[in-house]
Amino acid sequence: MVTSVQDRKKTGADLPATHEEMVQAIAASYEGLSKRLKQIAAYALDHPNDFAIDTIAETAHKADVHPSALIRFAQAFGFDGFTDVQKLFQRRLLEAHTSYEARLKSVRDAGDNTPPALLERFTQSDIAALEHLRDVIPADKLEKAIGLLGSARVIHIMAMHRAFPLAAYFYYAAASMRRRVQLIDNTGGMGREQLNQIAPDDALFVASFSSYTPEVIHAAEETHRRGIPVVAITDHPLSPLIANSSICFHVRDAAVHDFRSLGASMCLVQTLVVGLGAGA
Repeated sequence: MVTSVQDRKKTGADLPATHEEMVQAIAASYEGLSKRLKQIAAYALDHPNDFAIDTIAETAHKADVHPSALIRFAQAFGFDGFTDVQKLFQRRLLEAHTSYEARLKSVRDAGDNTPPALLERFTQSDIAALEHLRDVIPADKLEKAIGLLGSARVIHIMAMHRAFPLAAYFYYAAASMRRRVQLIDNTGGMGREQLNQIAPDDALFVASFSSYTPEVIHAAEETHRRGIPVVAITDHPLSPLIANSSICFHVRDAAVHDFRSLGASMCLVQTLVVGLGAGA
């Protein structure tokens, strides 16, 4: 639930002090926002660089809202005005040596489509995505996720469509380490029966990317509702997996000509699995 300025002052709630904290606050409060404020939240998360440097009039035009809505957006999170929120986004730009978005844009804008040039663009995009992953994933979050998975009697694994390779690798690598794992793959249309096998002392690992496979979201929601640990990988701070997991990693994989890589997401899966093995 989003609190007003007065409510925050009464309760002594801390304002977001960094861009990362602001993203977390938006994700946690998103469902309670009005339609217009949701529109601004989505724009801020999708276009953080523009949100940092544009005037309030320019931001309002791009987000298709009235400028006063930007002030209400800031106040919904306890700030006095739009510029207070904007400063968090500006600080993010100042702290980055070369922004991830700018590096990817330079790769995408190259016009040469010969095979060697395509290989160069894919590798450079993945390098940028991997370095971004390294910079933004908190160590304590990794340790907590590995702890939840490591204490589970059985780790159940589920992903579909583009995310399926993450599940397949997790299952293969963990099984090779003699971890008790089950792949929920809906073989024979028995996905519901497979999901019902998750016991209270188990854990669920899921991955899903936009436009979010309903079966995976349902599995995470149902398992999380039962109080069973769910560790998730997704691609957006407003992904439905955020609200239906114990720990959710937001990963920005590289894309060239709209062909999305799994390099960063797979690197994170490898980190989780090897971390499991190291703690065995």
